[in-house]
Amino acid sequence: MPGPVLFAVEDDPDTLRAVESELIERYARDYTVICEDSPAAALTKLESLREEGADVALVLAGQWLSGMTGSDLLGKAHQLHPHAKRGLLIAWGGWGDPATGEAIFDAMAHGRIDYYVLRPSGAPDEVFHQAVSSFLLDWSHARRTAPHTIHVVGESWSGRAYELRDVLERCAIPHAFCLADSPKGRELLAVAGEDNALPLIVLPTGKVLADPTDAEIAFAAGAAVDPGTSDFDVVVVGAGPAGLSAAVYGASEGLSTLVVDRGGIGGQATSSSLIRNYLGFPRGVSGARLSEQAYEQAWVLGANFVLMQGAVGLERREGRIHVNLSQHGEVSGRAVILATGAVYRRLDVPELEALNGAGVFYGGPVSEAHGLAGLEACVMGGANSAGQAALHLARYASNVTLVVRAQSLGAGMSHYLIRQIEATPNISVRPATEVVGGGDDGEGWLRHLVLRNADGEEETIRSEGLFLMIGARPGTEWLPQEIARDSRGFVLTGADLGDRAGWPLERVPFALETSMPGVFAAGDVRHGAVKRVASAVGEGSIAIQLVHRLVAEERLHPAYSAGD
Repeated sequence: MPGPVLFAVEDDPDTLRAVESELIERYARDYTVICEDSPAAALTKLESLREEGADVALVLAGQWLSGMTGSDLLGKAHQLHPHAKRGLLIAWGGWGDPATGEAIFDAMAHGRIDYYVLRPSGAPDEVFHQAVSSFLLDWSHARRTAPHTIHVVGESWSGRAYELRDVLERCAIPHAFCLADSPKGRELLAVAGEDNALPLIVLPTGKVLADPTDAEIAFAAGAAVDPGTSDFDVVVVGAGPAGLSAAVYGASEGLSTLVVDRGGIGGQATSSSLIRNYLGFPRGVSGARLSEQAYEQAWVLGANFVLMQGAVGLERREGRIHVNLSQHGEVSGRAVILATGAVYRRLDVPELEALNGAGVFYGGPVSEAHGLAGLEACVMGGANSAGQAALHLARYASNVTLVVRAQSLGAGMSHYLIRQIEATPNISVRPATEVVGGGDDGEGWLRHLVLRNADGEEETIRSEGLFLMIGARPGTEWLPQEIARDSRGFVLTGADLGDRAGWPLERVPFALETSMPGVFAAGDVRHGAVKRVASAVGEGSIAIQLVHRLVAEERLHPAYSAGD
């Protein structure tokens, strides 16, 4: 078969002709288009495609079919081709019908469809093609076949090879990994040269980086590692959702803005495989995709970025806030926004820590899920990101065990995610349980886990993948004592400062301002923050508005900025 399959089924002849015509006219050069006019014929063909080993990229089905709903057929299609995107074809205006809306929501909650697609209503129908192309882009990213994908070649899954993949993941850079002795690895090594030290990275341009440093990776991918100048209006520390939001709004409103991050862009959000409750993305959006687009938006608006450099010190003097960087030296701003987020806590089980990168991963399964196709996997965590990780894994793994320390999922997870998890047959939930052991059975890759419930009973289960999302700690140890924090290290702001924690000015602190005037905190690093991407983005934009108020205060009262 010449290319991945685009498959459609509709028993209305006119609609089927329109869909087939649109798909062939636009995609036949790169894809194989197959259309059927009944559910029975469609399922028979999908079964034969699976037996042939065909790569099915997209399945479209009419909402109402003879003897079967489109969502039921798409659910069966998912069992046959778990990587294929699935769209329910509905008539124009159908979203205004409560019954249709409930059917779509129910089908999505039960994992039978990815989203709906409006039937084509004339050629060319760009609304139809926007939906189809979005599906295909997501499919190609998930399959690691998208253009501009970077390839990592290593001798093993763990060690420096895993660290390189982790850097690329944190930079939200599409990448794929292969072992040096695999067919793809041998092919890449033949082109790159066998004398290059492993692990190595092969860029889309053909350039080869042999065992590169993190900074070399960032630079090769187009990210700056030197700020170029030292003085800015606002310095944002952290490039997660809150920091990227601050960069977009700061740059768009004329503030010279610098964003610094010791890793890449997106922060912990890049571990979310699908965020479905973010405003403006009805089909959902991956954390990596959202981060890529936010970075591009901020860059186009004029924000400056320095990646692979951490902030190691902060001091207020002479009316400005000075930030020491791990390599460049010092930069300063009229204001600083702390948006360093938080990182997942470690499990501290030695035999599992030894398998970090070889079946054990901190964060979500965005880049590793494909390698677990048909295998057993486990996610430990009870927040939304853990639920999203389990649902994403369920598209690939034969079974997913979601281990939750709390008594129920409702303690920390959104209702819509709980519904989806309960409706996904290959996800099992283990409440009041934790992972206490595991091992590789001498194979160099995770093979089993030991679970312990609240009664102290232990059980060994098979698992080739463990994704740990077990609570977070803020990276605030580098901050000076003048920045007040709670007992867990999260930064206190605004009213939470209580007795003002040694606040030096007559005016009260702004809402997101820390105990050091001119220093703000936004997102997960802040005490009391709502651990949601939308909340972090909102706080990043609010922080910029507060910076404007701070600048106005300085202009009205010149002595304010000098009175340190």
